[in-house]
Amino acid sequence: MPYTILMLASTSFFSDYGNHVRIWEEAKAVQQLGHRLVLATYHNGDDMPGLDIRRSWDVPWIRRAVVGSSRHKLYLDVGLAWRSLRVALEIRPTIIHAHTHEAAFIGLALKRLIGIPLILDYQGSMTSEMLDHGFIKRTNPLFPLLTRLERWINRNADAVITSTTNAANLLRRDGSVHPDRLYTVIDSVNTHRFRPFDGSPEWEAQRCELRRQLGIPADRRIVVYIGLLAPYQGTHHLIQAARIVTSHRADVHFLIMGHPDPASYRAYAESLGVGDHVTLPGRIFYRDLHAYLALGDVAVAPKMSRTEGNGKIGNYMAMGLPVVAFDTPVAREFLGDCGIYAAYGSVEDLAAGIELALDRPEWAQELGRRLRERAVRDLSWERAAHQIEEIYHTVVNRQCRSSRL
Repeated sequence: MPYTILMLASTSFFSDYGNHVRIWEEAKAVQQLGHRLVLATYHNGDDMPGLDIRRSWDVPWIRRAVVGSSRHKLYLDVGLAWRSLRVALEIRPTIIHAHTHEAAFIGLALKRLIGIPLILDYQGSMTSEMLDHGFIKRTNPLFPLLTRLERWINRNADAVITSTTNAANLLRRDGSVHPDRLYTVIDSVNTHRFRPFDGSPEWEAQRCELRRQLGIPADRRIVVYIGLLAPYQGTHHLIQAARIVTSHRADVHFLIMGHPDPASYRAYAESLGVGDHVTLPGRIFYRDLHAYLALGDVAVAPKMSRTEGNGKIGNYMAMGLPVVAFDTPVAREFLGDCGIYAAYGSVEDLAAGIELALDRPEWAQELGRRLRERAVRDLSWERAAHQIEEIYHTVVNRQCRSSRL
């Protein structure tokens, strides 16, 4: 039977980065199965076609996307809670599907008020994200309280969906989620849009035009990155690796795409003397991302977080690109034996992995081909939607049985 789903997202949806892509692709895929879905989110962000978005009250002094942990979220979440309540009373949802712990906290209040199950879509640990963003330190007296709050949210959700098996394993060891309520739906990818360059004249003309717009010389091989620009994403490590690689090879260019604040990273690249070999164009619209990734010869995933997902890897895989990544459980979950791994946190090893892929192009292309096959086989959003739908069935049936007791 079709469900009415209230999806909560305590973020500036849509802003063209990892978690937002998951929310968007999940919502589209679930709706294609015949379910009604309404998304409650912050006041700012892009509207997306075919998605019923209800935004919280306007905050005129915040226009750009609020990324990660921020003191502004304290009052933004109050506005989201009010909007979520009003929407819930209007549409009377069957299920609440919350992205992030802050949204799940709001969802737990609604769960108790209107008596429907809550699903937490777990992208990573709330407190680990706060540490990664430098929002709080372990020595802060609030840290133990926030850790307990996170565990309480995990424990009281009717189901927790992780985006990686690694996250599920961490939660099992943590003990805050009963195994019967823990599921994994891995970050997936649209393999029809994200596909390897096919050599057609039309696509080649588009690639040449993009190169021209970006100011990348025609004789340079391109290393691509897409994602947030932040220390925990490994952006500084990547630019430092660019200095090492370009000191050995003048024919390499780094295209580092994403936001926020690309200007400060341009200045950082200039300070290292690699400004003419690094391009930071800022935010790339998700609808255009495949065209930019098609410029790449090698892709990099230098994320430092050990608890969050890493959905960009799926996009790289679908494009048939060889991928150099820091050696983390999440990277290995995606790439398996087809990844090129650098020792965690080592700039020198990251640079060596990139150079290896560039020095052995036939081997690197074979890795990319195998990664593309893996993406097509294992990472479709259609498959993910059926998994999510089955979780919906489970939590609704569990609630029905409980209500009869």
